[in-house]
Amino acid sequence: MSHKDFRKKQAHIPVAREGIPFIAAAVFTTFITAILGWGFLTVVLLAVTLLVGHFFRDPERVTVAGENEVVSPADGNVIQVTRVDAAHFTGRPATKISIFMSVFDVHVNRVPISGTIQGIFYKKGLFKAANFAEASEKNEQNWLWIKSDTGLDLVIKQVAGLIARRIVCWPTIGDRVIQGERFGMIRFGSRMDVYVPEDSDVLVGRGQHVYAGETLLCRLK
Repeated sequence: MSHKDFRKKQAHIPVAREGIPFIAAAVFTTFITAILGWGFLTVVLLAVTLLVGHFFRDPERVTVAGENEVVSPADGNVIQVTRVDAAHFTGRPATKISIFMSVFDVHVNRVPISGTIQGIFYKKGLFKAANFAEASEKNEQNWLWIKSDTGLDLVIKQVAGLIARRIVCWPTIGDRVIQGERFGMIRFGSRMDVYVPEDSDVLVGRGQHVYAGETLLCRLK
C-alpha cells in the first residue's frame, strides 16, 4: 500500500470508516420499523443504532510527546505490566503493557511512536475474552514492528476479543508512521499489547485508564 493510500484511509470523519456499513444498516432497519408503526421494536433498534454509533466514534486527539516517549495506541484499561523473555520480531527481552478495550471504549488505534514499519505478522486464532491472559497468545492477532526515528524497537499487537471478528491495519512494511495518527482498529471489544525495551521507564500501572494518542505509556532509554 502506498503512503498516499494509507493516509487516505485514515483521513478523519466523526466515525471510523469501518463502522459506516454497520451504522447505515442500523439506521435503515430502524427507519423501516418506524414506517411500519412497530413502536417497541423501533425504540429497541434506535437504542442499538445509538450504541453502534457510539462504538465507532472517532474523536480527534492531540499528541504531545517527546522523541523517545511512547503514547498509548489504544483506549482502555491497563490490565498487565510485565517482563517477557523475548518479543516477537526482535527476540529480545521486553516490558509488555497490555490494554483492554471494552465495547464502551474508542476502538480506533493510533501509532505509539514515529518511525518505520519493519514487520507485520498476522495470526489466526480463537476469540476468547480479551481481558484474560491466555487471549494474548491464543486469540486472532496482528503484530507490528516499528523502528523509531532514534533507532529503538517497539512492537505492538492487536488482539481480537470475544465478539471481535476483524482486525484492521492500514499501513504495510516500509511505511513511515507518525506518532498519534490512526493506523487501524479492532471491532467490538479487544486488546492491545505493547512491547517496549525492558529498561524503559514505564509511566502507567495496572487499572489505569489510558487514551490512544494522548496518554504516555513510557519513556525509552
